[in-house]
Amino acid sequence: MNIVGIIPARYASTRFPGKPLALIAGKPMIQWVFQRASEVFEHTYVATDDIRIADAVKKFGGKVVMTSESHQSGTDRCSEALDKIQESTSIKFDVVVNIQGDEPFIQAQQLQKVAGCFSDDSVQIATLVKTFGPNEDIFNPNTPKVIINSKSEAIYFSRNAIPFVRGKEKEDWKYFRKYFKHIGLYAYRAAVLKEITLLPQSSLEIAESLEQLRWIENGYRIKVVETNLETLAVDTPEDLERVKEYANSVLKEREKD
Repeated sequence: MNIVGIIPARYASTRFPGKPLALIAGKPMIQWVFQRASEVFEHTYVATDDIRIADAVKKFGGKVVMTSESHQSGTDRCSEALDKIQESTSIKFDVVVNIQGDEPFIQAQQLQKVAGCFSDDSVQIATLVKTFGPNEDIFNPNTPKVIINSKSEAIYFSRNAIPFVRGKEKEDWKYFRKYFKHIGLYAYRAAVLKEITLLPQSSLEIAESLEQLRWIENGYRIKVVETNLETLAVDTPEDLERVKEYANSVLKEREKD
């Protein structure tokens, strides 16, 4: 099975412009992500519409694909990148793993888990979730929540805390129910990726601003695997400072060894 890892990266983020080039321990964030993904996937590319990001990737020896500025989502960007990668390499890929460019410490085990779902021929799309920790805010709208069925497939994603726990105070909900947060890592069969990018935006997707709801509304199944490893996503400049502290602590520990 041929797998390609694609890291969509754009410069013009609303909340954090230039985020992929933000420095963490002396390296741009996109380099951290690329190096992590390259440990798992022989074929790994950054897909971007910005020459500044492309130049940075080339500078550290990574592979990059230029894509359109008009894409509304990372999934759309992955689809165009797949076409260009297949054309340039003459390799037909079976599975595409969409790795978020703002997860500099994504773990190899997490990437392997989501890619491993496709050993089951029935899997169309796969993603990761993690249980909320005791000190994490289940009501944070920037952290989508997931409801999962008995087949380990996603039923619904929401920025709200789901499910509602009737008869309990909101601050006590997580003591009565396990809540899953979505880790923004997707993998798709190549043919399915092409199909879902042709779908029009759905009403739930527009309401929640979560593209995966479009797929569910149109009958696609999303396989969910759980990870117990933490990730550190960078959504804002404040998040970046937290990640920098983590990176520095990791490097200090390595120096001790």
